[in-house]
Amino acid sequence: MIGLKPLPTLQLGDALPQVTANNQQGAPENLADHATAPWLLVYFYPKANTPGCTAQACSLRDHWDDLLAAGIEVIGVSKDSVRSQQKFSQQKNLPFTLLADEQGIVADAFGVPHLAGVTKRSAFLFHHGSLTWKDLAASTTQQAADVLKVVQNS
Repeated sequence: MIGLKPLPTLQLGDALPQVTANNQQGAPENLADHATAPWLLVYFYPKANTPGCTAQACSLRDHWDDLLAAGIEVIGVSKDSVRSQQKFSQQKNLPFTLLADEQGIVADAFGVPHLAGVTKRSAFLFHHGSLTWKDLAASTTQQAADVLKVVQNS
């Protein structure tokens, strides 16, 4: 994103950041609580209910059974408000958690650029709390397939 000061991005082997943001229900969600998950995908998207972000979320929703079978938890993050995240989740019938990172605290912890209410699309996959894969230009329509491929090849 133009004009953004680069932040240090998480590196492979780094631990899942201990950072908290409200989920789409307005409840605090600490990512550290998910560190024991076999696999955790934390993906960032620019703006709820926009075409690319909807395609990305629906890719994960449409492959939800495959993701669950592979032991993958999913958390989506954007700078949208709790209300926007809740509306997006309900309208698109998303079965996973969305975080309202309005202040960019979660994005900063991951080193994901953000500006003017928009977060750069990216994805981070953790295995038992350790970063094993990242995609700093994450796919929209192929997000689930990309993550499943990484897990199946591990």
